Amino acid sequence: MPLERRKFKQLVIENTLRSCQLFLGLPAVDISAIAAFAIPKQIAKGEYLFREGSPADGFYIVQRGGIKVHRMSAAGKEQVIHLFQPIESFAEAALATEIGYPADARATVESTVLLIPKRDFIELLRFRPELALRMLGSMSQHLRVLVGLLDDLTLKDMETRLANWLLKRCRRPLPNEPVVIKLDRTKRVLAAEMGTTSETLSRTLAKFRGQKLVQVKGNTITLTRPRALQQLLQKNLGEL
Repeated sequence: MPLERRKFKQLVIENTLRSCQLFLGLPAVDISAIAAFAIPKQIAKGEYLFREGSPADGFYIVQRGGIKVHRMSAAGKEQVIHLFQPIESFAEAALATEIGYPADARATVESTVLLIPKRDFIELLRFRPELALRMLGSMSQHLRVLVGLLDDLTLKDMETRLANWLLKRCRRPLPNEPVVIKLDRTKRVLAAEMGTTSETLSRTLAKFRGQKLVQVKGNTITLTRPRALQQLLQKNLGEL
């Protein structure tokens, strides 16, 4: 590879790392060191980045596209854990285990990710202990996502789950005027995240439309009466 092209590739990788929450504020020398061993990977839509139990080579940062991390039940039902998007990192737990990745990861669209190899990064941690604290913080954030997912899945029905999901994306206190929510994932992925099917999600949205609670157009959901939706949620949860 020509020198100029290598330099450009290095700069692109450094910019991605610098923008990633995990590495915000990290000294330039450390960013350069990580960029030197980061490995870009192109992933086609629908292609698996890794499978549950496969050897953990390191963790990843999304440069472009989206990576869906999910698990399959014994009955073959997919449960989405999280959809990772540009400059988000994931699979950091690979650094602390030898048992392989705990879930599947697949591209929802054509994507580019950076693999941060486990061996190289751990070697860097020996000289940069503050990085280890950043990793703990990142894994704590992923744990909060999992706890939130567990909370959502324990809600008794799809109507309650969907109302809860929509209201979590509203500013507080809830406004009187409509709130527009732009979906950053397909309805199929959203349904899997909620532990249901696309058909059930569509029926529930149609029910909310019939109650004049939402309007749906493409990947945009408008909460026409957010406070009324909040009352419905509270009623379903037995809080009213």
